[in-house]
Amino acid sequence: MSDVKTALIIGATRGIGRECALRLAQDGFDIVGTCRSNPERFSELETVIKSCGRKFDALAFDIADRKAAEDALCGFFGDGAPDVVVYNAGIRDDEIFAFMTPEQWDKVLNTNTGGFFNCIHPLIGNMISRKNGRIIVISSISGQTGQPGQVNYSASKAALLGAVKALAKEVARKKILVNAVTPGFIATDMTESMDLDQIKNLIPMRRTGTPREVAGAVSFLAGEDSSYITGQVIPVNGGLFIG
Repeated sequence: MSDVKTALIIGATRGIGRECALRLAQDGFDIVGTCRSNPERFSELETVIKSCGRKFDALAFDIADRKAAEDALCGFFGDGAPDVVVYNAGIRDDEIFAFMTPEQWDKVLNTNTGGFFNCIHPLIGNMISRKNGRIIVISSISGQTGQPGQVNYSASKAALLGAVKALAKEVARKKILVNAVTPGFIATDMTESMDLDQIKNLIPMRRTGTPREVAGAVSFLAGEDSSYITGQVIPVNGGLFIG
């Protein structure tokens, strides 16, 4: 029987998710990657993962669609479960709160926070039965400090931190570790519309981060060196927020 472990990356085809998939493949994990749209991106990711000598499987579904997420995840894993889950998917739809529409609020909360339930809940029972696993949630500095124009996004990311801390206490005795990573300003397509040159002046390290640096924190939390760490929040923000 193979002793190769499997990592499920929710939101695997670009940015931070793609780097997490690549890093965990380099760490020896087979990868199951998901995306909502543009499944053609799977082809390039599969090539990269296989170049690391690891297996790659793709699942396409909308994390905000509870039935679609459950059908895809239960259909693939059956009575089993991944060894590591990286919940990375999320969206922004920024607006000053006074002008924010109900649709903007619902879309961001249903995706970022509802998606956590939709993706983790179908798997947690089998993880508990197996008494093993890591759940790593990519939240955001916005969930720790709040950001103007991002009341919906900040609320969704703060909710994830509460979920991580509560779930960690529920499942620790079943040898499941639950932690969060909170990136600051990371150079991805999600931050392309921001004035990063101005933002850099606010960051003590005077630069934005890279997806690879976030993936490094995920690699640590997925590995043996973090075997006594649960319910924690690991910031990757260049010193922008120290709490």
